[in-house]
Amino acid sequence: MSIPVERVRVRAPARLHFGVLDLRGMLGRRFGGMGAAVPAPALQLEAERADSLTATGPDAERAVSFAKRYAEAAGFSGGARFLITQSMPAHSGLGSGTQLALSVARALAELYGRPHDAATLARHVGRGARSGVGTWLFERGGFVLEGGRREGAGLAPLLTRLPMPESWRCVVAVPATSPGLSGEAEAEAFRSLPPPPEREVEHIAHLILMQLLPALVEGDLRDFGAALAEVQQVTGRWFAASQGGPFAPGPTAQLIARFRESGAAGVGQSSWGPAVYALAGDDGAAERLAGIAREQVGSAGLVVTGAFANRGAVVDLLMGGASAD
Repeated sequence: MSIPVERVRVRAPARLHFGVLDLRGMLGRRFGGMGAAVPAPALQLEAERADSLTATGPDAERAVSFAKRYAEAAGFSGGARFLITQSMPAHSGLGSGTQLALSVARALAELYGRPHDAATLARHVGRGARSGVGTWLFERGGFVLEGGRREGAGLAPLLTRLPMPESWRCVVAVPATSPGLSGEAEAEAFRSLPPPPEREVEHIAHLILMQLLPALVEGDLRDFGAALAEVQQVTGRWFAASQGGPFAPGPTAQLIARFRESGAAGVGQSSWGPAVYALAGDDGAAERLAGIAREQVGSAGLVVTGAFANRGAVVDLLMGGASAD
């Protein structure tokens, strides 16, 4: 006889979106994308059974909205009390909305014995309409590459998931500037974007298949970083009409330039920004880049550094006083 789960703790890593594959959709699938999970900034929440759906802490109102959406989609009337103990900067390019939605859904699924695979959770809370990167990273961590969505279909299929080398480090900086596009503004931007040149779409696929992925498997940071930087530059031009340039103008573009001048590997903007990342081969190189970032973003911005997260969300189930990971 199983012991009912009374309380759940979920900790989800931030996601870095490294770029899209195809905005044209000539082969029947649009978008596609790749990215990696980083352990900080992270989202953490706790949930326990209750008579109704309530939440406290940062993003509490949004958490309740996701909880209600999940409950309606999953077809149950149980309640829960959520406490959000740690949050990510909203609309910053780190996937805060998806990670919150999936964390809320995962907690409810655990409390009430419902399926908790990533595709089901995403469908119930309405995530993954364009990109599946954040959903797959929530479940798997590491590096993921997904193959784009067919019109009217569900979550984009996961093509590969690879661990990020343990020795690699990532510096993530979020300047205190205008948030990236989200919601209806983001949807309108995608609707208005012109299709990129077919030759550039082919170039991106070639870079990923024949340089970026082999370099990741072999732990070759130089080649991985070079491929990633090229992907960012090319796909950044695809979004220039909506964001004012290959990268978000102002602090984001300035920090990317500083990182590049320093010789950093794999520099880029995550999603619509303003989050910027740079890869390094060891702690010393990462700390030098972090110093540049702190100087650039000032005390109002956020700078974190560390290894990548080679696991997805961590879920602790508290059953009759016992804890299981």
